[in-house]
Amino acid sequence: MSMSTVEAIDGLFGILDDGELPADTADWSNGLVAVMTAGALIATGVDYGPVRVQTAISSQPPPVADDQDEWEEIIEVTVQAPTGRLRAHSLEDSEFPELPVLSTAGSGAYRVRVHARGRADAPTTAEGDPVEDYLLQVWPAGPEEGTAVLRSSERIEMALREPWSSEHAPEPYETDESDELRARLRQGGGADPLPDATRGGSSGPPAQVIRGALFD
Repeated sequence: MSMSTVEAIDGLFGILDDGELPADTADWSNGLVAVMTAGALIATGVDYGPVRVQTAISSQPPPVADDQDEWEEIIEVTVQAPTGRLRAHSLEDSEFPELPVLSTAGSGAYRVRVHARGRADAPTTAEGDPVEDYLLQVWPAGPEEGTAVLRSSERIEMALREPWSSEHAPEPYETDESDELRARLRQGGGADPLPDATRGGSSGPPAQVIRGALFD
């Protein structure tokens, strides 16, 4: 298992394949993990600041966390890695070291089980020690595996009830290089990933959601 600190930018960090960011394809139907045509985005509680990220790679699905582990939210999705260079990192240049490559079996589909703790209590901007924790468990995916909500929260439940519609996504605008990322993310989400009339998601239908745990 590896651990590092990742910088959240606009309430997001990425699980990106070779750094590609097809944000306009992001499916924001569960409020935590937005799967794209390649890679995925993770919605953080803090808009800007460091978060702790652990990664664990295996060849088979690991045991699901029990009720005593203190993880507040757990969602499992299938993420595509066309180049086989899937890794978690900040969406902009960061002083923190990169986490290892997650797609150890090469190009293809991978199951990613995202665990989150501290999103609800995070400040808008964090300095110093991270206040949020994430665990990404990754293994090669089987055929036709959908999204599984293994441990829910109020934030996830709201997103499941009211998934973003692409027709409400604001159009990107001309901007300088420092704002280019934010303009691209407006097509696929951004900070405060709760559905409302101003945010958009994937142009396709929401992913099929399998209930694996009760909301409490």
